Amino acid sequence: MEDFRYRQIEQNLMQQIASGTLGPGARLPSLRHVSLRSRVAVSTVLQAYAELERKGVIESRPRSGFFVRRDVQELPPTPRPPRPVLRPHTINRSELISSVLETVGDRELLPLGINCPSEELLPYRELAKVAARLSREDPKRQVAYLPVEGSPELRRQLSLRAAQAGLDVRPEEIIITCGALEALHVAVRSLVRPGDNVLIQAPSYFCFQQLLENQGVRSIEIPSHPRHGVQPADVERALGRFDIRACIFTPNFNNPDGSLTPDEAKSEIVRLLTARGIPLIEDDVAGDLHFGPTRPSVFKMHDEAGLVVLCSSFSKTLCPGYRIGWIMPGRFYREAYEVKATTNVCSATVTQETVAAYLREGRYDRHLRALRRTLREQTQAMQLHVGRTFPEGTRVARPEGGGVLWVELPRGVDSVELMYRAREEGIGIAPGTIFATQDRFAGHVRLNCGNPWTDEVARGIERLGALVNGMVSGGA
Repeated sequence: MEDFRYRQIEQNLMQQIASGTLGPGARLPSLRHVSLRSRVAVSTVLQAYAELERKGVIESRPRSGFFVRRDVQELPPTPRPPRPVLRPHTINRSELISSVLETVGDRELLPLGINCPSEELLPYRELAKVAARLSREDPKRQVAYLPVEGSPELRRQLSLRAAQAGLDVRPEEIIITCGALEALHVAVRSLVRPGDNVLIQAPSYFCFQQLLENQGVRSIEIPSHPRHGVQPADVERALGRFDIRACIFTPNFNNPDGSLTPDEAKSEIVRLLTARGIPLIEDDVAGDLHFGPTRPSVFKMHDEAGLVVLCSSFSKTLCPGYRIGWIMPGRFYREAYEVKATTNVCSATVTQETVAAYLREGRYDRHLRALRRTLREQTQAMQLHVGRTFPEGTRVARPEGGGVLWVELPRGVDSVELMYRAREEGIGIAPGTIFATQDRFAGHVRLNCGNPWTDEVARGIERLGALVNGMVSGGA
């Protein structure tokens, strides 16, 4: 309980500092004052202050108390979304995307470029115990095939979780996949053919683009704003100009800009697409990582025609290496089943059964609460550190969930060049260029907030800031 209390105090102070309520140089309330107001021990308040000091947000001054560091600034403004040219594009970013993906699992790099939570934040010991127990109890079952559609118990648990979120999906309407990317692959192959037009938001996850490119599909981009995601008016405008065969949107904490599409907009977009019979592929891989008190809705909650195909996974919340994803294909179940069956027959048995047991035993929600709290704290620490160490002209997104931070660099700084310079310094980042088909995000980078805030991470951000400063002053 005391651990929770000190984190609450830390979080409240962090919000006041991020908003500018406690500005640079401001003195923090005394330990005794916060102790009395919050009804906690002085040692608990001191623990919260010590954590803020460790993150470089405040400093202690002998005989004077604690103060907000003078080099901590109010968060820079939210990045501005460039308006895309509304026309079909054949995507070709493969070499640059491959260069970014080369850093996956590279222990020599500070992993700020790959959207993945650190293993330290995941319940790897608990999962290992569950897997060992299942192997002891029924070792033959763990080496056998499961049905094409996946573990019955895992699908039942996913159905129960969907019901808790207000979504009515039966277990037999779910197919287990090898991560969310295979779910998206199954959805695209089920719905579109080479030469078709697919509507996507920009920026969006770069693997969407590779997937569409490999299928010979043309993408039409509409803007995603870091504050409110995709707007119905932009969807309607594109539908009026092009023969759209499907859409791919990430309404909840879009990767990379962290945007959250409001519920009213989700409902209106589904209505627009339903009226034209156009399917919508929904990526909800970050939906459980909300920083607020309630989980945001999904497009599928507004779908009465079965046209929304929801894809998700446990890769950002529980076990990226287990490769457990799923697809809820709606009226396209038969097509999705056939694609899955002819791609890899079925997903791995051991990992499916382990996750199913973990969910059945009620451990996931407790883990999620802790993970969301930690990601929120790490995101805020990174926002403040970027504001303190990057040059004037930098703009930083303020996501309400997810695990990434979208940063607009000062004018003239090229993110690809920054990526290569950062890699020489042992830091991995993702350049904005790979998140769209048009060259409109060359001055943006995506940073991973999934690493515990340590001195190494702080130094990495400081070094990035120094590199950007050098590129600004050098005219690079």
